[in-house]
Amino acid sequence: MILALSGGVGGAKLAQGLAFECAVGDLLIVVNTGDDFNYLGFHVSPDLDTVMYCLAGINDATRGWGIKDETWNFMAAAERLGTPTWFKIGDHDLATHVERTRRLAAGETLSEVTRFLCGRLGVRHRVAPMSDGQVGTIVHTSSGALDFQDYFVRLRCEPPVTGIEYRGVPAAAPAPEFATALWRDDLAAIVMTPSNPLLSIGPIIGLPNVSERIKEHSAPVIAVSPLVGGQAIKGPAAKIFRELGLDPTALGIARHYHGLIDGMVIDEIDSGLVDAIERLGIPTHVANTVMRNREDQQLLARHVLKFAMSLRKPRNA
Repeated sequence: MILALSGGVGGAKLAQGLAFECAVGDLLIVVNTGDDFNYLGFHVSPDLDTVMYCLAGINDATRGWGIKDETWNFMAAAERLGTPTWFKIGDHDLATHVERTRRLAAGETLSEVTRFLCGRLGVRHRVAPMSDGQVGTIVHTSSGALDFQDYFVRLRCEPPVTGIEYRGVPAAAPAPEFATALWRDDLAAIVMTPSNPLLSIGPIIGLPNVSERIKEHSAPVIAVSPLVGGQAIKGPAAKIFRELGLDPTALGIARHYHGLIDGMVIDEIDSGLVDAIERLGIPTHVANTVMRNREDQQLLARHVLKFAMSLRKPRNA
């Protein structure tokens, strides 16, 4: 079984590629919920929705988020009433938030709701939130502490970042499917998708005992760099790395994950960094990591899985 940790558009794209390559029962995609927030009374789970919509084949590939062929009547009506509309919810997307909020209010866990929504959307591979607890990523900036969506959407990542806080994460438990997967001895690989290491992967591995379990697991742990040529394909990863004094390159990603991963996949444009990364003791594989279409997603997934299989061996060997 493959355990994939995901968040954001890049993570969802590779998750979809892995779904093309893995049998239904052989893949679990665990998704960041540090981005979750309450908007207009609805429980919104942006990363979960992006993964679900990608796997369902209904995502808007142009925007990178939301549902394709969306309409915006709800937002237009809300704006006429003076309702805050800085976070855009399409008419079809709204149904997801309404049903999630309704089921959570009725006592279901986020894991149960996610399983239901995936079933209704025709998603066959397993998708689970990282936790059923209330957690939230706080971005500390020169303008003060901001909830993630305030920083990311409302302020468009403009304030300089001074720190990242995973509020509630140290006290939250991994969701049941995530916890069960971590303790399976038959995991073939743990894949950190090309998601922002600080904003998407950080909350997941910050859950109690998760990073420790990943380090001690015999399955190879593979990270796919979200930075290509010193830039993020989408999102503020490179910007935040620079503002925090970190190296905004694939080598900087390798240093960030050092001690946690057994191998790393970087883009062809960064092939000159292979020697430096491998001097850290991290075997490195070069491939095209820019996923423009289904073929790119599937080919990258194949590279990741083949590389992981080449590294399979007992940790104490």
